[in-house]
Amino acid sequence: MQELLKNDDRGRTLYLRVAVSKYSSGKNKKGIIGFVLGSVSVVLVFSGLIFAVGKIRQVDEEQTTTVYGSLVAFRYKDVRRATKNFKEKMGGGGFGSVFKGKLPDSTTIAVKKLESVNQGEKQFRAEVSTLGTIQHVNLVRLRGFCSEGKKKLLVYEYMQNGSLDSHLFHEMESKVLGWKTRYQIALGTAKGLAYLHEECRDCIIHCDIKPENILLDVDFSPKVADFGLAKLLGREFSKVLTTMRGTTGYLAPEWILGVAITNKADVYSFGMMLFELISGRRNTYQSDATKYFPIWASSVVIEGGDVFRLLDSKLETHVDVEEVWRICKLACWCIQDDANHRPSMGDVVQVLEGILDVKPSPIPRLLQALVDDD
Repeated sequence: MQELLKNDDRGRTLYLRVAVSKYSSGKNKKGIIGFVLGSVSVVLVFSGLIFAVGKIRQVDEEQTTTVYGSLVAFRYKDVRRATKNFKEKMGGGGFGSVFKGKLPDSTTIAVKKLESVNQGEKQFRAEVSTLGTIQHVNLVRLRGFCSEGKKKLLVYEYMQNGSLDSHLFHEMESKVLGWKTRYQIALGTAKGLAYLHEECRDCIIHCDIKPENILLDVDFSPKVADFGLAKLLGREFSKVLTTMRGTTGYLAPEWILGVAITNKADVYSFGMMLFELISGRRNTYQSDATKYFPIWASSVVIEGGDVFRLLDSKLETHVDVEEVWRICKLACWCIQDDANHRPSMGDVVQVLEGILDVKPSPIPRLLQALVDDD
């Protein structure tokens, strides 16, 4: 008998009968202990190997997706792999091309390869990190970036319905946007710009508002793209912007006159885009039967004419006449020659929401003169 425990809570002594062979030999004890220790050692070795492999994979993933502030710093080779060597081009302009890609977790992304970026590594990362903190439902989210030498790329969330211009001006590529959708696009875009102008710590002037930079998600909700590039690219941005074909139709007179650029330049561009939402065609397009559309629209509004004449002929018959008048008058105020006469984007939002009302504006004389000269 082997005594294991004495004096339990009832004052009894407990005994346990154990086979003699279990404890009769010291050699057996040593053998058992050795076997157990050996087994534990093997388990520990294999566990260590598994842990080491896991750490190697983790380090590799961390190098691919290093968190930099609120953004992810991608390696160039991983971005190239995600885009299949930049195979699927979605669009492009004077500041770079945009490619479709897919991350290892199957998340679809849009990658913008920037051109003419002369900033140093530290400054570029600092500027991009600031952009990553700017988030709004009507702004395209910046997910990350890549900066390796002269290779500078921005990684954005992917927008399923592409850019506004593809729906307004390219009939074969999409269905016609209804009036309600167009109105909500105008309102959402205005809210995104109002956030950049009035709610960010520092006022951010977009400088390049046009249908190509208004992206649409799966529900056709608008998101402003390419905000912050003016500061990121510096002087090169202004140089490229003012020489880009197709952009000049949205540029405020300040760009041509060489005076200081304020957030009212964005208001002007927004107004020009409103006219295109109304008509469904480029402002720069002219037929023999019509004048330059913004000037013609201003004349119709001032004279109290039939604003339905201004509407896209492809639109369905059911259109809210009050909304048409509201957006036409607003567009005319947005393109005034004097920046001080243009509304703020905060006021634009309130007008579109029906909170504020506006009277017809005067015809922009400078714009008329420029058109006459052409």
